[in-house]
Amino acid sequence: MEIERWERSEEISDAEKKVIQEIWSRVYANCEDVGVSILIRFFVNFPSAKQYFSQFKHMEDPLEMERSLQLRKHARRVMGAINTVVENLDDAEKVSSVLALVGKAHALKHKVEPIYFKKLTGVMLEVIAEEYPNDFTPEAHGAWTKMKTLIYTHVTAAYKEVGWAQ
Repeated sequence: MEIERWERSEEISDAEKKVIQEIWSRVYANCEDVGVSILIRFFVNFPSAKQYFSQFKHMEDPLEMERSLQLRKHARRVMGAINTVVENLDDAEKVSSVLALVGKAHALKHKVEPIYFKKLTGVMLEVIAEEYPNDFTPEAHGAWTKMKTLIYTHVTAAYKEVGWAQ
């Protein structure tokens, strides 16, 4: 049941878009710090994901990761891409285009297994919920769950489009 839910993107209502955008405006105000927190938790929880990053794949210590300029730079890129998606939730073509670029780059250039996007978006939700507990109501959690599904669905569609073979 959970796997099927990940495979299809549910429509995000206007009220949910507003909730996502309001929370995101606070998150994005601390873009680099939150992005670094997300990536560190991601790499600690899923150390195999580090294999795709030559600059920090051998780092085990979260403090060392936090000081890594390359990790900070990647955190800013990740947060920037999510920001573009959030800002354009009313423009389905723009969202699809941005996430297709991300998916194609990660499939063709970086050769990243698509499952890592599911894991990363889950970690993103955990970190945002912990960092902004007063904002992360059950309604907000539902909206953000749809958001992570939207990201994963579009990214994996790009993988399929380029003929990704596992």
